[in-house]
Amino acid sequence: MKLLWQILAVVAVGAIGGQSVSAVQDNPWLSLPLGSLTAVLLVLVYRWVVGRTERRPVTELAREGAPGALLRGLVIGVLMFGCVIANIYFLGDYKVHGAGSASGAIALVGFMAGAAVSEELMFRGLLFRLVERGLGTYIALVLSAVVFGASHLLNKDATLLGGVAIALEAGAMLAAAYAATRSLWLPIGLHFGWNYAESGIFGTEVSGNGDTHGLLDASTSGAQLVTGGEFGPEASVYAMLAGGLLTLAFLWLARRRGHIVPRQRAERVDALATLAR
Repeated sequence: MKLLWQILAVVAVGAIGGQSVSAVQDNPWLSLPLGSLTAVLLVLVYRWVVGRTERRPVTELAREGAPGALLRGLVIGVLMFGCVIANIYFLGDYKVHGAGSASGAIALVGFMAGAAVSEELMFRGLLFRLVERGLGTYIALVLSAVVFGASHLLNKDATLLGGVAIALEAGAMLAAAYAATRSLWLPIGLHFGWNYAESGIFGTEVSGNGDTHGLLDASTSGAQLVTGGEFGPEASVYAMLAGGLLTLAFLWLARRRGHIVPRQRAERVDALATLAR
């Protein structure tokens, strides 16, 4: 019942906020504040419902250190996608046709902020964290990554390759980032930075969701394994390689810090979260 209340609270706020932002996505001056408000409300609701149902301080969303963790995640996400698009560009499969839409890029800030916070709270804050208590870090990472990848198969231009890529490069990487820091702020920043760079800066498709309007008017063409095809660069082999390398780096950091939870050692999770702060 505790888990059910947590899921219902986060899903309800995320769904209402997401629909509101989508309804005004062509108006940046409405999309930006609505998306930002959705992100803030999601954090507040998560803190409240988890604190009430689990009767503990919600250290994974502690205010202390939040700005720095968000900024680090943002930088990592933008640089990561920049490396992916650079490789595609050097092969001649990414072309810039001119300037894109500044207003579209502004509108995407709100949309991507709401989406990043919603997905991180649901998939890392709830699914990964709670599964990890009983099955350990590695099994929880695999299971949450598979579910995360499968959820993207519902998108407009979804492909099986895209779903597998999302599971490998995003689901696993973001769970590993949480395990390394025991905080949701870094994965939230990383998630937002990656998605915003993909659409708001470089003007490419995100997870098969359709056309985007970023700062650059650009297109990709070429082999699906290189460009990701209709799903977007997230299905590129370069994105999978970048995500895989970061996953290994975060897991190494988690092990070095003693944050890896073995199976049937649930009691260590709360202690780790406390020590991480």
